[in-house]
Amino acid sequence: MAKESYIEVEPGVELYVLEAGEGEPIVFIPGFTFTTEVFQEQLRHFSKTHRTIVIDPRSHGKSTITLHGNEYITHGTDLAKVLETLQVKSATLLGWSFGCLTVWEYIRQFGTDNIKSLVMVDMPPKSLSLQEDQDWVEGKLDDLAAAYNTYLRNPKGQRDFISAYATGVMVQRELKEEELNWIVQQSLQTPYYIAANLFSSGLFCDYREEARVASESVPTLTIVAEHWGEVATAYLQKLAPQGKVKVLGGHMMFWEHSETFNEIIEEFLSA
Repeated sequence: MAKESYIEVEPGVELYVLEAGEGEPIVFIPGFTFTTEVFQEQLRHFSKTHRTIVIDPRSHGKSTITLHGNEYITHGTDLAKVLETLQVKSATLLGWSFGCLTVWEYIRQFGTDNIKSLVMVDMPPKSLSLQEDQDWVEGKLDDLAAAYNTYLRNPKGQRDFISAYATGVMVQRELKEEELNWIVQQSLQTPYYIAANLFSSGLFCDYREEARVASESVPTLTIVAEHWGEVATAYLQKLAPQGKVKVLGGHMMFWEHSETFNEIIEEFLSA
């Protein structure tokens, strides 16, 4: 059974952490407004062989909702505090979506000495580009600006944004009503005004140098969704050629295709 704990990363701000299993540590960081719940299948699977840790970032899930620090520089220092408090050494860090930004920011601030390997799930290291025909990016500048201005201004907009993203990008099959409701409720645990700040912070990040350095320093695997497959693979082969790339499912492939995803991770960790 997983152990629950709260780790104070600064006075008045606690992060919720789930931990199970023993062995070499693997740490999961969820993406934009999502929580430990999305990694339940990974927690169950990897805790049989690894010390498995899953984190709610600040203002996500059961962690403290705070009006400050909702950007990825602070999220990187939060991750460092969690690892220090739990005495985690030589960890595999797995970030999904904007959780990758937390990992790259950690690397920017603290290097890779305490990292054994990296798994980056479906996030380009730079979200915006004027060279969209060459670069793997999250989307066109105008489209992302419209998403920010249209959706992330009130709770209904946040619901509509996540619902559309879930059905159009996250999952390939048709979602049951209760599944879609669960995904949307995951996101709504982060208030819309904080979600808007996280969204804009994430889109303006540039971690290309950290991605390159990381791939040269530690074994690195990037798993990308099928709709990115060709452009993302070509982009990463140029930016970080020493890293490995796998293509699977949609943006939330670890949930929809959990067995295949876990097998890919197992193979990478045992190499």
